[in-house]
Amino acid sequence: MLRRILRTGIVSEPPPEAGAEAREVARLNREILRILGRALTIRQVDAGSCNGCELEIHALNNPYTNLEGYGIKFVASPRHADMLLVTGPVTKNMEHALKVAYDCTPDPKLVVAVGDCGCTGGVFGESYASCGAVENVIPVDVRVPGCPPTPVALLAGILAAVRRD
Repeated sequence: MLRRILRTGIVSEPPPEAGAEAREVARLNREILRILGRALTIRQVDAGSCNGCELEIHALNNPYTNLEGYGIKFVASPRHADMLLVTGPVTKNMEHALKVAYDCTPDPKLVVAVGDCGCTGGVFGESYASCGAVENVIPVDVRVPGCPPTPVALLAGILAAVRRD
C-alpha cells in the first residue's frame, strides 16, 4: 500500500490563488471589525426557500471566508441575535414564526432579506401559499439580491446593514 501511495504521489489540486474575491473578503472583514469593534450575532431564518441561499450562507463559515474569525457568528435563538438573515419567500405557514422571531430579537435589531425570493418574492410572488417578499411581513433594513447571492455579496449586505445602524 505504501509503495502504491508513493508511486501515485499527490493527486489533489493546489489551492486557488488569492484573487480579487479573496481581497474583497479581506477588505470587508477588516471594515466589519472596524465598525463593530465587537461580535455580531446573526439568526438565520429560512422562511420557505429552496436552500440555494442557505448553501451560500454556509459558505460564509468555511475557511476561505472565515466569518467567525472576524467576530460574526450565527446563533440558534433570535433572543441572542443582533440581526435576522431571512431567506426565501415567506410562506403562509412561516409568517407567524417569522413575526415571533422578529419580536424576540432584542432592539436595536437589523433585518437582511437574502436572495431574489426574500427581496421580491422571486418566481413565487404572492399567492394563496406565499406572502411574497420578507418586507411584506417584517421591516427590512437591507436587501441582498441574487439567485443565490454569493458569499461576498452576503458579506457586503451584512456590512451595509451594520453601517446603517
